[in-house]
Amino acid sequence: MDHATFLFDGDCAFCTKCAEFVARWVPTDANVLPWQFADLEALGLTPDECEQAVQWVAEGTRSAGPDAIADLLAASNLFWRPAGALLRLRPVRALAWPAYRWVARNRHKMPGGTAACAVPADRF
Repeated sequence: MDHATFLFDGDCAFCTKCAEFVARWVPTDANVLPWQFADLEALGLTPDECEQAVQWVAEGTRSAGPDAIADLLAASNLFWRPAGALLRLRPVRALAWPAYRWVARNRHKMPGGTAACAVPADRF
């Protein structure tokens, strides 16, 4: 694997807007792409894992949800690395997962979200 990969749900307008923010404002060498267009088998992921949360895959590491976001930020420039380190702190991480799941359940209500972004509640 040449570059780390950050996968998001390309069928969700809110997720796509967030990925566009990353592409514009978070300098990284990572590939940021919809999981629907990735070679999941080569990355060691399943569609179910990708439907559950964003994913980060780098040489020797895999993470999901806010942990994946922390890894993405840590792989960026000096401006964003502290945010990645903060997100890894135990108390912040303990709050980040419930917040991530709440956003995931309500992403169709978020700015840029559409009805197509809705995911059945039992998925989270």
